[in-house]
Amino acid sequence: MILGLMEPSGLIEQGGPLVWVLLGLAFIGTVCVIERLFYFHRARINVGDLLVGLAHHIRRRAFAEALHEAARAPGPVARVAHAALLRYYLPRQDLRDVVQEAGQLEVPRIENNIRAILGIALLAPLVGMLGTMVGMVETFQRVSEQGGFSGPNEISGVFTALITSVAGLGVAVPMYLFYLYFLGRAKRLMHRIERAGIEMIHLISDTREEAEFAPFRGEVSAGKASPQPQRPVAP
Repeated sequence: MILGLMEPSGLIEQGGPLVWVLLGLAFIGTVCVIERLFYFHRARINVGDLLVGLAHHIRRRAFAEALHEAARAPGPVARVAHAALLRYYLPRQDLRDVVQEAGQLEVPRIENNIRAILGIALLAPLVGMLGTMVGMVETFQRVSEQGGFSGPNEISGVFTALITSVAGLGVAVPMYLFYLYFLGRAKRLMHRIERAGIEMIHLISDTREEAEFAPFRGEVSAGKASPQPQRPVAP
């Protein structure tokens, strides 16, 4: 009988209805994990290479080409850079606000389903413990009705009551590990977004200021290069 309980079908049958609840939590958690894996895979991008390419276009004031390159790149980092390029004519402070708002819009997408994974990791052990407590209450009630242990059925009932705890921990442990993994990925991605936003603000603002002061610098350079008139020598 114990060997029959160790089989997956026996665990589901003997574990009671709460085992089905744990299976449902495991299915939802698996869907969330797969969705996050695909999201972070699509969002993976070399921020350094993207910024180098955009800086090359911005310094040449080729904003249309920079917009095209940012729109073609995947991920939230490229979307924040694209939002900054769309408002390249704004002052530095307004451009900083645009980048900050674009980054804030990306936060819900980055954190999507991560809290759900954490919730499943915290809820599964509680459901397993509830199933164990319910099974233990039923076992002791059966023993009290029979006036003591009459055979191995009562012991197997205790084993059955522990099935839900084992199943709950089996769901909670991998879900919590995935939660920690995705939390680290989300923090690193938000750091890349902040870095790209700061770099875009400096690139756009510095390029615009250089273009505004270029005629003045040219006049200064021409003034320095022009020969000074020689004073006539007194006889």
